[in-house]
Amino acid sequence: MNIGIIFYFLGWVLNIEAVLMLLPCAVSLIYGDGRLGCFLAVMAMCFVIGWITTHKRPKSSVFYAREGFVAVALIWVVLSFFGALPFWFSGEIPSLTDALFETISGFTTTGASILNNVEGLSPSMLMWRSFTHWVGGMGVLVFMLAILPLAGGGYAMHIMRAESPGPSVGKLTPKIKTTAKILYVIYLVMTLVQVVLLLAGGMPLFDSLATSFGTAGTGGFGIKNSSIAYYDSYYLQGVVTVFMILFGVNFNVYYLILVKRFKEAFSCEEARVYLGIIAAAVVMITLNIKGSFESVFQAFHHAAFQVGSIITTTGFSTVDFDVWPQFSKTILIGLMFVGACAGSTGGGMKVSRITIWLKSVRNELLALVHPRSIRTLRLEKKSQDAGVIRSVNNYFIAYFFIFAASVFVVSLDNFDFTSCFTAVAATFNNIGPGMGAVGPMCNFSQLSVLSKFVLMFDMLAGRLEIFPMLILFSPATWRKGW
Repeated sequence: MNIGIIFYFLGWVLNIEAVLMLLPCAVSLIYGDGRLGCFLAVMAMCFVIGWITTHKRPKSSVFYAREGFVAVALIWVVLSFFGALPFWFSGEIPSLTDALFETISGFTTTGASILNNVEGLSPSMLMWRSFTHWVGGMGVLVFMLAILPLAGGGYAMHIMRAESPGPSVGKLTPKIKTTAKILYVIYLVMTLVQVVLLLAGGMPLFDSLATSFGTAGTGGFGIKNSSIAYYDSYYLQGVVTVFMILFGVNFNVYYLILVKRFKEAFSCEEARVYLGIIAAAVVMITLNIKGSFESVFQAFHHAAFQVGSIITTTGFSTVDFDVWPQFSKTILIGLMFVGACAGSTGGGMKVSRITIWLKSVRNELLALVHPRSIRTLRLEKKSQDAGVIRSVNNYFIAYFFIFAASVFVVSLDNFDFTSCFTAVAATFNNIGPGMGAVGPMCNFSQLSVLSKFVLMFDMLAGRLEIFPMLILFSPATWRKGW
């Protein structure tokens, strides 16, 4: 294990985090909320530790998959810890555990909150809280690869595979650094377009930025207690709906459109399945809830918003969907597990994994009926080898084991099964609100410290695709000569 190179990357990430805190510092100065000192103190801590660990590059640049997974997991934990300190130092979130929960929820783009009164936060803390979504959406290490001249050592692909969501990661261009730049340019442009459209609908600049950060990262932290329901405008809610769905699409599709390879872009199998699931869910829920609204259009509007919010794991809400009929709630719970596309900012299992898994089951059934037939599993017109199928199957095994163990521990708080089950589903799939005691009109503050730490682990494991977190806590990882 090359500990030196891991701490070298850790230092650079802390330096980046310090620079990113300039945004809430600027907000604090503009609004005069008195929180500038809290951010400056944390920035100083990050810069000092960052300088100590980066002023001299390690002699050995050996970097394998193990170092990549450990680096990503460790960096996300440390990033979240220092990101939580401004909330704690300011006293706006008095408990360090709660501050850490809120920040991990932000960076992992989960959106689960312990705050009873979101509007009670100062403007700079609100902006930092929402900005963590944008930073975590595409990945802070992908951002590091895009801006820093750290070539050499063969680490780039290992880092990108460990941090990027989905069963596989490919290069859009021959160089990982160029790929990372392209991804972040697309990400930034789409965010700015949403900001402009929200401003055109009359939303204030502060609200537009915070909402766009939450939408782009598919995170869902609102700056109002009633989330997006506060903006009683079909236009504004419609813009958020569209962009939630767009940010749930694999960013490779946008790259193909950018280079005018339209045929490849529009034939993306995963994107078509993803949009098909959304369309089917919206139609079924609209028909199921139309009696609860004044018109079919109103039912369609809220159904589309909540389906887009849940499947992309954003977690915004316009209504209390916990009071919808059981059929609609069952669909939404199912969408929590499906998630968005691989290579997007969304969480969940990912549509590509579900597709591979279903095709694998189909091939197994056909093999039983026709033992002599030879069938190849194909996705995006490409044959998937046994390694990919094995990886997907192992992911599902680890997923359900951790999920069941988490529900078991959270049940110690003695909430009803729906609350315990959806609390884990909402955090493990990086969604935000669950149902029951953790529904869209409630929060996670009433859970015990033990449950909060379990759910924090679930948020990190869900965002990093499980295995980086498991590797970090595996004794074999740290064993010499492994």
